[in-house]
Amino acid sequence: MTLTNEKTSRKTEKDAHGIRKRSVTIAGHRTSLSLEDPFWEALQEIARQRGVSIAKIIREVDAERSVGNLSSAIRIKILGHFRSDMKQAAE
Repeated sequence: MTLTNEKTSRKTEKDAHGIRKRSVTIAGHRTSLSLEDPFWEALQEIARQRGVSIAKIIREVDAERSVGNLSSAIRIKILGHFRSDMKQAAE
């Protein structure tokens, strides 16, 4: 799967509260994304499980959200993913 309109930057900045900011390009638009390290790690885990890039997941979340900021939408997507996994494991 080739993603030509988006990418995540390897250069990151971390603030005093443990929030890491990464630059991303989505559909040719450059923006920054701020997430706590555990959310970045969870995003990497989800991408690995699905066999896709983090950029692909970010693009999906961006396309699915109707309002709100992208960082919040990603946190909600991550929470939903792990809730679904827990529900499936309990069945």
